[in-house]
Amino acid sequence: MGVVFKPFESMTPEDYAALGLRSGLEIHQQLRTRRKLFCRCPAGRYSGEYDAEILRHMRPTLSEMGEYDGTALMEKKTRKNIYYRIHHDTVCTYEFDDTPPFFVDEEALDIALEIALLLRLNMVSELHIARKQYLDGSIPTGFQRTTIVGVDGWIPYQDRKIRIIQLGLEEDACREVSDVGHDRVYLTDRLGMPLVETVTYPDMRTPQEVAEVAQVLRRLTRSTGRVRTGYGAAREDVNVSITGGTRIEIKGVPQIWRIPRLVYNEARRQYSLLALREELKGRGITPETLQATHQDVTRVVAKVRYEPIQQALAAGQRVRCTVLKGCAGLLGWETQEHTSFVKELSDRVRVIACLTRLPNIVHSDSATEALAARDWQMLRKRTQAEPNDALVLVWGSEADAHCACEEIILRVREATQGIPSDTRQALEDGTNGFERVLPGAQRMYPDTDLPPMAVPEERVERVRRQLPPFVWDTEAALRRLGLPEDVVIPLCLSPRRKLFDRLVNELKTDPVLAGVVLIQRFKAWRRAGLRPERLGDEEVYEVFKAYREGRLGRQGIVWVLARMLQAPETDADAAGRSAHALADLPSEPVGAKEVRARVEAAVAAVGTAPFASRARQHRYLMGRLMRGFGGAVNGMELARVLEEHLERATALEGQARAR
Repeated sequence: MGVVFKPFESMTPEDYAALGLRSGLEIHQQLRTRRKLFCRCPAGRYSGEYDAEILRHMRPTLSEMGEYDGTALMEKKTRKNIYYRIHHDTVCTYEFDDTPPFFVDEEALDIALEIALLLRLNMVSELHIARKQYLDGSIPTGFQRTTIVGVDGWIPYQDRKIRIIQLGLEEDACREVSDVGHDRVYLTDRLGMPLVETVTYPDMRTPQEVAEVAQVLRRLTRSTGRVRTGYGAAREDVNVSITGGTRIEIKGVPQIWRIPRLVYNEARRQYSLLALREELKGRGITPETLQATHQDVTRVVAKVRYEPIQQALAAGQRVRCTVLKGCAGLLGWETQEHTSFVKELSDRVRVIACLTRLPNIVHSDSATEALAARDWQMLRKRTQAEPNDALVLVWGSEADAHCACEEIILRVREATQGIPSDTRQALEDGTNGFERVLPGAQRMYPDTDLPPMAVPEERVERVRRQLPPFVWDTEAALRRLGLPEDVVIPLCLSPRRKLFDRLVNELKTDPVLAGVVLIQRFKAWRRAGLRPERLGDEEVYEVFKAYREGRLGRQGIVWVLARMLQAPETDADAAGRSAHALADLPSEPVGAKEVRARVEAAVAAVGTAPFASRARQHRYLMGRLMRGFGGAVNGMELARVLEEHLERATALEGQARAR
């Protein structure tokens, strides 16, 4: 393609256009419901505790067309023991396929309809429940129940539309605890919780666009106030392809800010793998001509000093060597940042052969001193390998080592064809690793336990009448009010949004003041260990009302709210806290005459002697006066009056010393 890859920070939209980058999103968002989707267990109860542990083994089943899904066949190779940790408060017999499902939770369906309408989707008239195979063990039944709510919508982005393929409603999977060797452990507290899956077309053309569209969709769902928030409540799958490549799914990205580098590295990986295919072809290596063998070399490496091999031999494991004819020098072929092609082999060995302890392979192209030159010479002699052949060693049980060698050969054969269709795992450094084969249509089949469910037009219209404004319209309106940018978006998504409207519309409060207090100040208190959620909207409203009536200064709003937050948790109720915090305020605004009198008395009582500087004296007196007024005066006005009196007092003291 004639593209030269630059560092991530230097890539431009023109560079990505030359690559033919296309990217789409599949965003999974948990819904804030009381119950799970297909049973009546409570939703949203997370705990690491469990009452029992259940062991299961997964096996593939035929689709309705009589075919096996490739992902299911891959999972069968792993021979995993799946352990489920269950708690009686969060699961029932439905989750383990011992009880038929209930009908779809009505609350979850209403939320899904609301989000679908905000995405401008065409609504379906009937819900048809399907089963989607999951043989990685993340769902004990081996399948997920899912349905489509709406299709063919769009959202605005910059000067164009991002098309939405569909919105699905489905149940969430388990939380993985560990995956070591052939044992995988899950917690089931999240299992069955309702979530929606929003699927876009591949309409994004740069990594940054993908992240920005993900943010738009995040804000749209959160604007309903009916979705769960926090780490893991929303998870993004990112689909990436370039010209000549294939669709690759990067699974379960938990944070949107990580998306751009992940997309960049996947585009780079596909470009590099296409170049690797051409290099292999130039060497005469094609899917038909690839020659690769493997054999047991346990005795040959008995005296090798490489510690992982020594540990394997001490544990009674076997060592096998794969010979890749004509592939010398290609295992170190760079694919992603700080990543080479050999990791593609290591990942397959880790995931499918279950050799999860790293390093799990060593190869002859390595620049490290893992094995001495004489060791490789000995192995070449034993395997009859030529100097232009690449050697890869693996170790494990006899079955696992054999499986690993087969997967290495399979992955190299795929490299001669191009880019295999994978589901990739997002890694913390912005690169990705193999997770499983990309599922196909064979994994879906109708669910025979539930009949179609009608979605009457009357129900859709009822939901439509209660829709919130489009979040982008709300953001634009708040910007027109002059709110700071770091207040606009949090306020759009805040449960205090309606309170903000009341403060501005009913009390005529300055929008900037109201927004800064509700967002910035509340955030600062939260960081300080206080709990702003203790304050009800009516409490906050009463404080702003006192300010509107002139009984409270601008700075006094924050002072009184902080006092309410610092009140003991045992206070009876919100009304009691509000009344107590406002009890000391005057019934009418404090006059200028009284302000000056109190300032003059405070300055006379304290004097200048105890203070090292005028600034310290000013700070001390301001704190004392503000507490005395209980926040009932404007802090800026009080500071001005205090400064005048301090200047006068200092001048008088100077005159007295001169006499």
